[in-house]
Amino acid sequence: QVHVVESGGGSVQAGGSLRLSCRASGFILRVYDMGWYRQAPGKQRELVATITSGGNTNYADSVKSRFTISRDNILNTVYLHMNSLKPEDTAVYYCKARILKTGADRWIDYWGQGTQVTVSS
Repeated sequence: QVHVVESGGGSVQAGGSLRLSCRASGFILRVYDMGWYRQAPGKQRELVATITSGGNTNYADSVKSRFTISRDNILNTVYLHMNSLKPEDTAVYYCKARILKTGADRWIDYWGQGTQVTVSS
């Protein structure tokens, strides 16, 4: 089995900071890209940031210069450092990890259960 578990959400005032963590565990042979996505009420899920196993990053325009994604390949963990948070950042944040499971012949995208981030004005 493979598990992807997020942590670190919460409530913060505008201008504040939060750090999200997401760890993949289980029978993992290799973790490829990892990323964060978010879904606000009444809206579609959208990409926030992604990072390859080599450290190449990609950000949504709305979070560039405010959010930083990083990862620890030993721990199979990805982080999202969020600064200068705005009310429009309020959403459920989901982690996605592209994983080759032990014994499998191709990768599968695994999603976490989501963690709520609420930014008040």
